[in-house]
Amino acid sequence: MLTDAHCHLDFSQFDHDRQRVFAAAKAVGVSRFVVPGTTRERWQQVLALGERADTSVCLGLHPYFVEQHQTADIAALDQFLAEQAEVVAVGECGIDGRFSDTLETQWYYFDAQLKLAKQYALPVVVHCVQANDKVAKRLRQLALPKAGLIHAFSGSIEQATKFLDLGYKLGLGGAVTYERAKRLRRTVEALPDDAFVLETDSPDMPLSGYQGRRNEPRRVAEVCDVVATLRGQTAEQIAAQSSATAATLFGISST
Repeated sequence: MLTDAHCHLDFSQFDHDRQRVFAAAKAVGVSRFVVPGTTRERWQQVLALGERADTSVCLGLHPYFVEQHQTADIAALDQFLAEQAEVVAVGECGIDGRFSDTLETQWYYFDAQLKLAKQYALPVVVHCVQANDKVAKRLRQLALPKAGLIHAFSGSIEQATKFLDLGYKLGLGGAVTYERAKRLRRTVEALPDDAFVLETDSPDMPLSGYQGRRNEPRRVAEVCDVVATLRGQTAEQIAAQSSATAATLFGISST
């Protein structure tokens, strides 16, 4: 059975057929879903999905939406984490180096969320784009007790090792399905068996061959097939190991 360790099923793109999306994923063996938060206004929708037995949820403030965040959102997140025992991680939070004009503000919200993760002994789900080295340095300084997930990792084996040495796991998704992603594919070949989880980032990050189409959790089965081929393992081995890694990381069931 497979776990999609990162899918935004609360997003409006799924409002018209969300139950069908779950069913389609189940039909190809996806049994667990982890849904991260992105903005304070969407936390209630995320928590509502967490009422499903097969879905675990995280709450956080995503750097892509930094202009929607307010400083009061940090206090609100603190309160939610204190009251919502079902939250399995803080996130999605992090740094997106593509938006240089908001980097200072991004770091403010990222640091605040890292401190909450440490306070509540929760893992973090980290969005890290064009900032691997700086983020790894910050994570090393804070030494979070539960580490977390580096979502949508696409770096080198050297960058991967920095995160792995700190106890973090790497999220592998649609990017690995592109033949041109040679550096990432070399990294995937070299990773330890327990270093990664599989994810889709639905509705974003479409796989090769699905460009321009909404991504869905059922596609994690295809990510699994590609990872298995790259590593010379069976899809069943990759599914079992990645789901077990996700279960350990988030403290959830792997089936």
